[in-house]
Amino acid sequence: MTDPHHHPERFEIQDEPAFRGRRLFWFALLFVGLSAAGIWAVYSQVAGHEIVWDARLLGWQLLLASLALLLVYFAADGLRLWFTLRALGHSIPLTAMARLVFLNIFVSNITPLATGGGVAQVWFMRRRGVPVGTGLTATTIRTALAVLFIFGATPILLVTLPGAEGAAQSDSLVITLSVSVALYLGFFTILVMRSNWLLRPMLGLLKALRALHLIGPRRHHRWRHRLVRELQRFAHGFVRYFQGRKLDIAASFLFTAIFLLALFSFPALLFWALGYGFDYWLVIGRMVMTTFVMYFSPTPGASGIAEGVFGYFFRDVVTASHLVLVTVAWRALTIYLGMLIGLFVTQREIAATRRDAS
Repeated sequence: MTDPHHHPERFEIQDEPAFRGRRLFWFALLFVGLSAAGIWAVYSQVAGHEIVWDARLLGWQLLLASLALLLVYFAADGLRLWFTLRALGHSIPLTAMARLVFLNIFVSNITPLATGGGVAQVWFMRRRGVPVGTGLTATTIRTALAVLFIFGATPILLVTLPGAEGAAQSDSLVITLSVSVALYLGFFTILVMRSNWLLRPMLGLLKALRALHLIGPRRHHRWRHRLVRELQRFAHGFVRYFQGRKLDIAASFLFTAIFLLALFSFPALLFWALGYGFDYWLVIGRMVMTTFVMYFSPTPGASGIAEGVFGYFFRDVVTASHLVLVTVAWRALTIYLGMLIGLFVTQREIAATRRDAS
């Protein structure tokens, strides 16, 4: 007999995410440990055990400039997804989008390959009436736009940037990058062009869970129905996106570019505060390559690897005594601060979900 109090859509909106308080703690602890290891690697292997504190990193000019750039960085991050949602025919309040930005920064940086942030965002949007398939489409498009910018620029920068000639001449690096790009773009191509290919293995997994008696017949039927429905929404979402308002589509591209430019500008700001003369676009180019490598990091939030790659690319731009300071300050501005805010936002969202379900 069907339960008269069962409402699938209501259940979906109130369903709790896979991450919980204890898991968040251990994931965060892993992130801190790996980040510390990466900073130590820069200190010991690249900076030659040199570090000298410079009070200019706390100067009022840098603090004000950092605050202004952070506002642009966080706002553009939210607006690129907000306009993508609008192009898909959905919208959530800007106040909720602000919380979504920090929830994504926190969760994506404590889960491997940054996949958790997208899952958390889909869960967050689902609680505000956006279907799972549409939310998944929005986050996939948001990521794909950033990938197009970064992957399109990296091969050019690899052979044109000063200091990158040696890397370009490394056959193993070129092969690794080529294979990585092919796999990444191939995965996105399947998602966009042949998302229905994912349906058969997913249904097979559900059938295996049922055969192993890990889920009952009612749950198997319910999950199967939702899987087919949301995957159809996901597949149709890309068509809806390009059929959406041209202004929303253009804005999603524009704010993706602004977000990436702001993200890449933080090291330039730090170098300026420390009195270094530098080529701004050279810094931007090296940050594009740094971010490219981070996309393939298996560690949570590229922790450890991000610090090491950054130190390697900028070892000839700043003195050894400043290298560790700039590395830590860069991560603090772009990641650590957002994660701290995101920790509280995430805990409040989980608590709100539990209150709604009780």
